[in-house]
Amino acid sequence: MRTYAGHSSASATNELFRRNLAKGQTGLSVAFDLPTQTGYDPDSAMAAGEVGKVGVPIAHLGDMRRLFDQIPLAQMNTSMTINATAMWLLALYVVAAEEQGAEPAGLQGTTQNDIIKEYLSRGTYAFPPEPSLRLITDTIVYTVREIPKWNPINICSYHLQEAGATPTQEIAYAMATAIEVLDRVRARGVVPDAEFGAVVARMSFFVNAGVRFVEEMCKMRAFVEMWDTITRERYGVQDPKQRRFRYGVQVNSLGLSEAQPENNVYRIMLEMLAVTLSKDARARAVQLPAWNEALGLPRPWDQQWSLRMQQVLAYETDLLEYDDLFAGSPVVQAKVDEIVQAATAELDTVLEMGGAVAAVESGYMKQQLVASLTERRARIESGDDVVVGLNAFELSEPSPLQIEGENAVYVVDPAVEAEAVESLVRWRAERSDDAVAAALAELTTAAAQDADLMMPTLACARAGVTTGEWAEALRGAFGEYRAPTGIDATPAILPRGESGSGIAQVASRVRDLSTRRGRPFRFLVGKPGLDGHSNGAEQIAVRARDAGFEVIYQGIRLSPEQIVDAAIAEDVDVIGLSILSGSHRSLVPAVLEGLQAAGASDIPIVVGGIIPAEDEAWLREQGVAAVFTPKDYDVSVILDRVVDLLAA
Repeated sequence: MRTYAGHSSASATNELFRRNLAKGQTGLSVAFDLPTQTGYDPDSAMAAGEVGKVGVPIAHLGDMRRLFDQIPLAQMNTSMTINATAMWLLALYVVAAEEQGAEPAGLQGTTQNDIIKEYLSRGTYAFPPEPSLRLITDTIVYTVREIPKWNPINICSYHLQEAGATPTQEIAYAMATAIEVLDRVRARGVVPDAEFGAVVARMSFFVNAGVRFVEEMCKMRAFVEMWDTITRERYGVQDPKQRRFRYGVQVNSLGLSEAQPENNVYRIMLEMLAVTLSKDARARAVQLPAWNEALGLPRPWDQQWSLRMQQVLAYETDLLEYDDLFAGSPVVQAKVDEIVQAATAELDTVLEMGGAVAAVESGYMKQQLVASLTERRARIESGDDVVVGLNAFELSEPSPLQIEGENAVYVVDPAVEAEAVESLVRWRAERSDDAVAAALAELTTAAAQDADLMMPTLACARAGVTTGEWAEALRGAFGEYRAPTGIDATPAILPRGESGSGIAQVASRVRDLSTRRGRPFRFLVGKPGLDGHSNGAEQIAVRARDAGFEVIYQGIRLSPEQIVDAAIAEDVDVIGLSILSGSHRSLVPAVLEGLQAAGASDIPIVVGGIIPAEDEAWLREQGVAAVFTPKDYDVSVILDRVVDLLAA
């Protein structure tokens, strides 16, 4: 039983961990901040406004020591949601554990380490696909030999569903990722065929569970069936234990609503049942989001509530006392067969393209996800998919859970970033520069020679190298990368009913105004900062294009300066900024100031994201024309507001 946690600083997160363990939590699940996830130090310009916001900043071994102070790592099972820099964070963890006296061979835990889904959904990649797969492969080989109880990769279909994946796509793309990784490990030739079953046995998965919990339960049974077939037939694994589909789950966050957020409690409980009711496909680990995640960062009490849900299910009910409740059900088996057949066909499509990496680089998988999410959004806007409190049953009494206003969510102290930078300066002053230089030189040489990277990375951790220095050395060797956005090939989808009329009316208004001015309106959709959750930005870009705007969307991870430069170069009429990391108070003013300096302060800016009501007012005071949050679910209404601004 875990809650996903991490914020502000290593010391503050350590206190939270120890409180949660005292409350009965049985493992740790670490959330890292965006600079740590993408390989930047707190003093990097790219990290501005992002330090400590969505997780804990870990810049060096000293931070890792503080994170697990008084927590015996030899006894702990630790899950780390980390991908591009997974090898680095694992190295820091191993060295910190060794300093506690723990033997690496006894360490238990998981590094997510699934870079494919980063190109498709979360966006926290740092390097191109090929060298990223090399980092994953080296990590797997190391852990199988040196940390045999560790799960070196957690194929993460969770974020695929968040990005719009249907059950068919979620299974197919997860299996394609697993095949890509296993094929590359086998091709390296460093693991004997007789030992390859041990590699397969350490593969684990992290899945999503939506509110359609019968379908989701069947999806999990389909996952189990397909994995057993693939590992037996493709990799020749004969031991049933090594073929076991081992997975953890976090239930769906995409479906959590800002409107009437108390309803999210019931959604979370139903989604948990989807992965616990069926014994033959039951999750090995469950972590639940908090009821108020659509509003902002959860407080400790909110996390406790999610933990108590799991404890009531495990300790008060009789659910765990029985064999599988659905074995032999013709209804369940028919649905499982349907999902397996469709997922196998989609998997074959990806494999015929050359595998997961090829399907990422071509943009195929991203296009499919953007199209699926566009269809889902259209169903919500039309009312075909009912979301209680959002597009139906909207009349509500005031919620006592939100009576505290801005205190109803956790707010990171703005001083956190400065403190992290000061800590980093002290760390650099106290370490041996010669040792750091030697370790980085060894890493750079290994990267250039296609040698193993895990041993040089461990040497870097021991020498005092920082997260940003490790990543910068590899960026120098591997280069940068920008993944396909998936919006260009996404077909137009006009929802039925009133929303269909709404988007048609927006298109008519855009067409009339464009005709009068002699050219189309240009809409720049920007993702400033390190926040890689691009679903909202992509949906706005797709629908604005369909409404007749000329859309400029360059993808994720742009600096405020790059957004301003693009706005001037493209002569745009409006800028839309999407920020979900809580960094709007620093990133939005930076864009506004850049436009002012460029003499373009007349370009209106609209902002969307997880933004508390108090911050909405503040942003408007700064000069933002409109603010949209998850309660603003109808894209046609959003675009109509944008047209109002342009027509004024």
